[in-house]
Amino acid sequence: MTLENIQESVDFLQSKGIKTPQIGIILGTGLGQLVKEISITHEIEYTDIPNFVSATLESHAGKLIFGTLAGKDVVVMNGRFHVYEG
Repeated sequence: MTLENIQESVDFLQSKGIKTPQIGIILGTGLGQLVKEISITHEIEYTDIPNFVSATLESHAGKLIFGTLAGKDVVVMNGRFHVYEG
């Protein structure tokens, strides 16, 4: 992963009108229900984001979710991945 790869991913997200979130959350096992509490503004598949890895487990949603939770702008990784997955 290079700085150019990261910038390409950032540029893609910004082109969708996504602003920088205040909080990042990675959902783990049993935490998927938290998504129901978020006022979602954007939902993007990992596979749609340039240079982003995809979730390899079928049970992991594989989406970045942007929105508001408890008055804070958040990004949620719904479907985590592990370093050993690529």
